[in-house]
Amino acid sequence: MKAWRHLKTINHHKMLVLKGCFRVGLYRQGLLHDLSKYSPTEFLVGCRYFQGNVSPNNAERKEKGYSSAWLHHKGRNKHHLEYWIDYGAGEEKGITGMKMPVKYVVEMFIDRISASKNYQKEKYTDRSPLEYYENGKEHYILHKDTRALLETLLHMLAQQGEEAAFRYVKEVVLKQDVY
Repeated sequence: MKAWRHLKTINHHKMLVLKGCFRVGLYRQGLLHDLSKYSPTEFLVGCRYFQGNVSPNNAERKEKGYSSAWLHHKGRNKHHLEYWIDYGAGEEKGITGMKMPVKYVVEMFIDRISASKNYQKEKYTDRSPLEYYENGKEHYILHKDTRALLETLLHMLAQQGEEAAFRYVKEVVLKQDVY
């Protein structure tokens, strides 16, 4: 039963991301989003730790001290900020966030909206993704420009709504592809 419910959760999330990506013209990313969640490494862990209202990776992490599914996932999906963590070059020393390509920042933004909708269901508001981000942002290792773009989009969503935020992404952010 948990396997079926986990599969439904993954599929619903993928469909929400697909719709969001298609709205802004990121068709390939919408189709390929999170395919690694269907791999045995991620899917079986998701089934075992499924709860329905939060990521099963958190439960695996609580039990084991790490999440094998998350380590697998974030290393294969460029829309996760953790994919872009590396050693700095030049003035940046130590572990640092690399500047993410715009299309992956946009996919991360849509992913955050979709995850919030998926888990919060009827409690979701356009402020939900911003609130989730702000709850943990001091721990995120992000390039300053990536952080600025993501925060701009999250604030726009919270203040002006999804229609305005998606229009801005499509008509400004992705057209300029520079930030």
